[in-house]
Amino acid sequence: MTVWSKCSASISILSLSRINKLPPIQNLSSRRFSAQMSTASSPFQITHSITLPTQPTEPVTVVAAPGVSDADFRNAIGCSLFEQWLKNIQSEKGLLADGSLSLRQVLIQGIDMFGKRVGFLKFKADVIDKETGQKVPGIVFARGPAVAVLILLESEGKTYTVLTEQVRVPVGRPVLELPAGMLDDNVGDIFGTALREVEEETGIQLKLDDMVDLTLFLDPSTGNKVIPSPGGCDEELSLLLYRGSVGADVIKQLQGKETGLREHGELIKVHVVPYDTLWHMTPDAKVLMSIAIYEMAKKEGLLPHKN
Repeated sequence: MTVWSKCSASISILSLSRINKLPPIQNLSSRRFSAQMSTASSPFQITHSITLPTQPTEPVTVVAAPGVSDADFRNAIGCSLFEQWLKNIQSEKGLLADGSLSLRQVLIQGIDMFGKRVGFLKFKADVIDKETGQKVPGIVFARGPAVAVLILLESEGKTYTVLTEQVRVPVGRPVLELPAGMLDDNVGDIFGTALREVEEETGIQLKLDDMVDLTLFLDPSTGNKVIPSPGGCDEELSLLLYRGSVGADVIKQLQGKETGLREHGELIKVHVVPYDTLWHMTPDAKVLMSIAIYEMAKKEGLLPHKN
């Protein structure tokens, strides 16, 4: 590890038949598992019943799509992603709050495990408008909360931003982004995750005391999170800010630096760009949302003084 001597003090480099024998899943109000006859090609269908406090006379049937094993099904309905989604739709401002909508069925379509925990969950929810009897769009890609960091470095009278260039298979090309990472669960350590991801992706070590949560400047009704794609994904982002001063040699060392955890498939290159041109240099929503909140908070005088 190399330490930047000219940096500020706060930054440095560096099976079905057994389904009823499985233990019960915690935290849902009422459950019932069953294996039902389905089709000749798929003789059994795994189902699960949930009774929600918001609709006690209308149990929700959770169904495994063809190809989803009983183990994956149990992991899916017991994971924090699914539990949090159920909590969200029953909250004070949730879909089921005023009684105009009803959740009838959830089809578990796919699951990706990150080690021993559920990383991504794909399901379809049949939410019915009681007045019309019609379904509302209900395809969900659940990935949970994440955090990103806007790093602003002043050097020789100019402000720079640290970005990462990563291979992004979903969009088919590399994208310049803020350093970011997923939280382990819905009660994960936002700041701890941010510090760890910044170090892994850029080699920079930041101090917790120098971080500012930009999303706390949003109205409490937002949950103090930003939601990049609410039409299809549950992801909620906390956007953090770091401001520091460094020498020109630090900017040079960072530019083009190759980082990332190669054993996890991370192929990352660091880019340092002038902040005043940042807004039109990348399509990354994390960058653009961070700029918007940062600039408005600065305009309103909400940002704390730098140490």
